[in-house]
Amino acid sequence: MHKTPYGLPVGQIDRPDVDPRKPYTEIGDPDAFSGRSYDERYITHFVYENRLPLNPTTAFLTPAFRNLDRPLTTDLELVGRPRQVYRATLQLPDDVYRERIAAEDLLTEIVRILLLIREEKQTRINTLLAGLSSEDTLPLSSEEIVNLIEQHLKCKNSSRLPVLIVAAAYNSVGERLGERILPLHSHNAADEQTGSLGDVEVCLKNDDHVVTVYEMKMKRVTVDDIDRALEKIASATNRIHNYIFITTDVISDDVKSYAAGCYAKTGGAEIAVLDCIGFLRHFLHFFHRSRAKFLDSYQNLVLSEPDSAVSQPLKEALLALRQAAEADRE
Repeated sequence: MHKTPYGLPVGQIDRPDVDPRKPYTEIGDPDAFSGRSYDERYITHFVYENRLPLNPTTAFLTPAFRNLDRPLTTDLELVGRPRQVYRATLQLPDDVYRERIAAEDLLTEIVRILLLIREEKQTRINTLLAGLSSEDTLPLSSEEIVNLIEQHLKCKNSSRLPVLIVAAAYNSVGERLGERILPLHSHNAADEQTGSLGDVEVCLKNDDHVVTVYEMKMKRVTVDDIDRALEKIASATNRIHNYIFITTDVISDDVKSYAAGCYAKTGGAEIAVLDCIGFLRHFLHFFHRSRAKFLDSYQNLVLSEPDSAVSQPLKEALLALRQAAEADRE
């Protein structure tokens, strides 16, 4: 995920009197400005609208820059890898400050490079999509799909994938069930920030009240996790029927027992802890005739996620795994 000091040239263009090396009002100087404000008011929308390969919530506020109360001068030591990139990044606002380059030219070059990167990535995706089998061929079996996604989950930085697995399941059979999922929240957004009850929220058709909640864990589910779920259930404005944890780790007997004992406490809300692959396998066999629709939905969700949630290598890995699975059939 690329991280660019977008707010620096934007701030300079909007207010020529500011110092592009001082994007924090906490610095206290008259020529300081709020880079975060430019991020939130303008840049995030621009990133989303143009599908730029940036984290839309931190296009400017990278961890290395965030909350510094001193100017971003070239002698500042930032922690990050590769170090040369951070050194070069500090050079850019210095060049604008010393009028070696105009802020407008810097912003234009940043956008130009990002557009090139975007098109290169999309070209690779299009090439992989072109290599997939046509709709006329026999779809992958349920077990072949399980194997494909199990391999995908083993790739690096795959923590978003269980959310997309469950979302794809509901997208593929929701009409039949009379249920639908609410729009997914961004990958890094905390439940407290969004007001959500979990990672995937399910409503009955033509109703906005959440009845089923899925919470994803790439680690073991603990009793503390269940206690937090109980707090969410108690604070919900309507009755939650099911609160389901999906984990990629082992499930202890103690946690299973504790979850099962919550039914009476909640007055009828069930809490369950399920293995991710076990959930997927049962779903695909239960809705066997919707397996191809599920895989297409999962693929579409993966490809439509911002790179900050599902990286380009992870997107390409899915298409390559699908190509390999289809090739094995021939």
